[in-house]
Amino acid sequence: MADFDLVLKGTVVLADRIVEGGHVVVRDGKVVHVGQGVMPAARERHDLSGALILPGAIDAQVHSLSQKNQEDFLWSTRSAAAGGVTTIVDMPYDEGNLVSSAEAVKRKVDHASPQARVDFALYGTVDPEEGPARIGEMVEAGVAAFKFSTFGTDPKRFPRIPAALLEDCFRAIAPTGLTAGVHNEDDEAVRAAIAKVKAAGITDYRAHGLSRPPLTELLASNQIYETGAQTGCPAHVVHCSLGRGYEIASAYRAQGFRATIECCIHYLTLDEENDVARLGGKAKINPPIRPRAEVEKLWRHVAEGNVTLVSTDHVSWSEDRKTNPDMLANASGVPGLEVMVPLFVKGALERGIPLTRAAELMTLNPARHFRLDHVKGALEVGKDADITVLTPEPYTYDAAESGHNVVGWSPYQGIRLPWRVSATWLRGKLAFDGKDVLAEPGTGAFVRPLPTLVCAGAR
Repeated sequence: MADFDLVLKGTVVLADRIVEGGHVVVRDGKVVHVGQGVMPAARERHDLSGALILPGAIDAQVHSLSQKNQEDFLWSTRSAAAGGVTTIVDMPYDEGNLVSSAEAVKRKVDHASPQARVDFALYGTVDPEEGPARIGEMVEAGVAAFKFSTFGTDPKRFPRIPAALLEDCFRAIAPTGLTAGVHNEDDEAVRAAIAKVKAAGITDYRAHGLSRPPLTELLASNQIYETGAQTGCPAHVVHCSLGRGYEIASAYRAQGFRATIECCIHYLTLDEENDVARLGGKAKINPPIRPRAEVEKLWRHVAEGNVTLVSTDHVSWSEDRKTNPDMLANASGVPGLEVMVPLFVKGALERGIPLTRAAELMTLNPARHFRLDHVKGALEVGKDADITVLTPEPYTYDAAESGHNVVGWSPYQGIRLPWRVSATWLRGKLAFDGKDVLAEPGTGAFVRPLPTLVCAGAR
C-alpha cells in the first residue's frame, strides 16, 4: 500500500532554486519530501510535465468586508483558490466593524470560518479614541500584524492615526515581535493637493494622481520608518507605488532597522498614461497608479531584492462605486486575487527575473512577515502542503467569464496571460481543478502566529 497521499511532478519553483523534473510528496496534508527523479508511489500521482509547481501564495492584503453585503469571505476566498492563493491576510477596516479588540477579532474569526475556502489570518488595528490599550489582547486573540494609516479615509472605518498615537502604538507592539503596517500617505499633504485639484476643476482620470503626488507618499514613508527606528518596532509600508520608496526602505535596513515594504500587483502591471486614462474610476487606488517609468523602476527593485512582499490590496467594490465620471468620487481599490500569481509570473518572465522571486515574494516572505512560517511559506518538510500549479496555456483574462468573482469587472480585463493556474491544493486537498473551485465553504482555517514569547525572539 502506498505510504503517501499525493505526488506532483513538474518544474518545482522554490524561493532559493528551481528543481527541473522535480516532485513534491504529501502525506496527511503536509509536505514530506521534495526531490527529483522517479515519482514515489502514492494514492494520487500527477506527472505535470511542462507545468510550474509553486508553493501556494499568501496574499498579504485583502479587504473582504469593505462593502457590506458585497463580497465577504465566501467570494474573496473563492477568488483566492482560483488564483493559486491558499492563505489571505484580511484587513481590519470592515464596514461597520473596526477590528480593534479581542472581541472584534473573535467575531471576525467566527464570521469568516464557515465561509472561508482557503486559510486566513487577520490584521488588527486601534480605535483612535482608545489608543493602544487593546493591542495586547488582540495579540492574544491571534492577529498576525497591525495596520494603521497616516491618512484618514473615514473617521470610523479607516481613521487617521496621528504621529504621537502612532508612536504609542509602535511602542506597544514592539515587545510582541509582530509588525506595524501603515498606509503611507500624509494626511495634510493629500488634503492640500485635493483642494488644489478641485479648485482647478480637474475631474477626469488625471485628478487622482494630481491629488496624491509622490511627496505625499514619501513623507509618510519616512515617518513610518523613523517611528519604527525610534521605538524598536518592525515597521512596514503596506503599499509603495514609487521607486524612491524602496530606496528609503533599503536605507533603513542598511542601518540595521526592521523596515519592510510591500508592492501591490497593480503597481507592477498598470500605468497612469494608458490604463488609468482608459479605465477611469476602475483604476482608482490609493496610492495612485503611477506612470510607466515608475512601473519599470519597481520591477528593477523586485530584481534587486528591495521588495519584501507582493500582494493585491484586493477589494471588490460594486461597479456603481467605480464608474463615476468625477474621478475623485469613486471608491479606491480593485480586485486582484484571481490573477496576482499569473500577472507576476508574466511580468517576471518578460523582464528576465527568475521565478524564484515569485515563491519568495508571494509565499516565503509573507509567511515570515506574519509569523506564520511554522506552518506556511514553503514546500518544505513539515509545512502545509499548499501548492499552486501553473500550465503554459495562454489566455485572455475575463473576470466575469471565470465565475469566481463577486463582480464582473477587473482593471486587468483583457490582459493576455501566458500561464494559467490549473490547480490549487490546500493542505494536500484539491481546492481548484483549473475550472471549478472544489473547496467548500468552511474548508479554510484561521491561522495565527506562534505564541508571543516565541515570536518575540524570532528574526
